[in-house]
Amino acid sequence: MNPAELPFDADAMLEGLRTWIECESPTYDAASVNRMMDIASRELVIAGARVERVSGRMGFGDCVRASFPHAMPNVPGILVMGHLDTVHPIGTLAKLPFRRDGARAWGPGIQDMKGGNYMALEAIRQLARAHVPTKLPITYLLTSDEEVGSPSTRDLIEAEASRHRYVLVPEPARADGGVVTGRYAIARFNLEATGRPSHAGSRLADGRSAIREMARKLIEIEDMTTDDCTFSVGVIHGGQWVNCVTTTCTGETLSMAKRQEDLDRGVARMLALSASSNDVQFKVTRGVTRPVWEPDGKVMALYDTARGIAQGLGYDISSQSSGGGSDGNFTGAMGIATLDGLGVQGAGAHTLDEHIVVESLAYRGRLMAGLLAALG
Repeated sequence: MNPAELPFDADAMLEGLRTWIECESPTYDAASVNRMMDIASRELVIAGARVERVSGRMGFGDCVRASFPHAMPNVPGILVMGHLDTVHPIGTLAKLPFRRDGARAWGPGIQDMKGGNYMALEAIRQLARAHVPTKLPITYLLTSDEEVGSPSTRDLIEAEASRHRYVLVPEPARADGGVVTGRYAIARFNLEATGRPSHAGSRLADGRSAIREMARKLIEIEDMTTDDCTFSVGVIHGGQWVNCVTTTCTGETLSMAKRQEDLDRGVARMLALSASSNDVQFKVTRGVTRPVWEPDGKVMALYDTARGIAQGLGYDISSQSSGGGSDGNFTGAMGIATLDGLGVQGAGAHTLDEHIVVESLAYRGRLMAGLLAALG
């Protein structure tokens, strides 16, 4: 089967994708994520899949597991894995509406990673329409909390991946169109500063500000960044009344390292942080951690297969280890042959300039279809 002959139509795909983009699905809004899962489930059923809904937990949305018909349904096959939650809150469409301007299209979650998910589904549909049987059965797993580290779905991801030979992740392509064969280790931390309340107008000196303590620790934490391990405080919450000295201030920190041992040292440094004086308290607790995923021979053999298909389509794809984290961290660290970054090209993920190159829906779709057909 020559994937170049499959009639992918980027314009038609973009119209189909529009429904997905205009269904806003921020991670922390379980009902909105479930509406997105409804849309995807319907399309998966129409495409011939047997769809199972996995109830959400920990306050997050549901997941969807879709299995496609195959002559040998019980052999270890190919797991296509993506998330339908986004970082964009409800109402982002007012600032970042779905729109196309020439070769590009914009919208919340269009690059990370609804565009890649839709493209992968279209690849499966194209193979079915062309009556091209795959050597291995295909399962598609769509999850609901990747953008916050997959705290409620890691066990589901690892259990499902353990039953498969390959994992393909249509997260965004790298800037040069390359794919991901490894991911850095990532740890999240919860911060809490506790002060002493007082009236900020009449008895300021009696109080001890939790916000002030958090500000001190924020600088200390970010100054711990080195070439081997980075630290970023990305969330701060504190205060309710401007005329009250704040009692409690909370925050969240993200740390990333290329090697597990560097992250482990970073974790130890974070957990050792203490208050700057006896008048206040400061506590760090560890949150979700993604293990480092380092490429092995199986991963590189999978990359070589993908690269050969891409070259047959007239272009090349590089391979790289990458920051940012994805659910590929989990499957790659398990030793399962995983290829990440197979999604569409674009830029501006997690910003109000998030966009894709429209034509990449087609040429990345052909790459995905070729890979699904070739793996055995």
